[in-house]
Amino acid sequence: MQGYAHVFMAVGLALGLGLATAPDAGLAAGGGDSGGSDKATAGAKSELTAANKKIAETDYAGAIALLSKLIEAAPNDADALNLIGYSHRKLGDRDTALTFYLKALAAEPEHRGANEYLGELYLEMGDVAKAEERLKVLDRACFFGCEEYTDLKKAIAAYKASS
Repeated sequence: MQGYAHVFMAVGLALGLGLATAPDAGLAAGGGDSGGSDKATAGAKSELTAANKKIAETDYAGAIALLSKLIEAAPNDADALNLIGYSHRKLGDRDTALTFYLKALAAEPEHRGANEYLGELYLEMGDVAKAEERLKVLDRACFFGCEEYTDLKKAIAAYKASS
């Protein structure tokens, strides 16, 4: 039994860190979870799910309409702020996207999705140093690694390879 003590300790650590819980399915633009918190109410999660569906269909204007209502009711919802920023970026409105990403990070500085997408926006703007700053934040926020960190790291490498 003593040989299994390390296994039990690892399982206990994982449970204590909340690693054994499943992420919310369907709350992502581009796969995975939304990279945010579990603070959203059931109604907000429903709205986020509907907005994600619009994003998946590349109906960014429709997503913005849904997310605008959600943000009106909950102005500091980092998930909604991140997704509306993403939608604006996909429509080519970088300035508005930047504003919403920064608001999302003001509400939740280690929001994985907002850090990834802001890093991608910085790459679009040619600012590799700022994209790498977002990668450093994700490195700290994703203790055991996460999709957002991996995606941004790949995007930075691809950008550097093409420059």
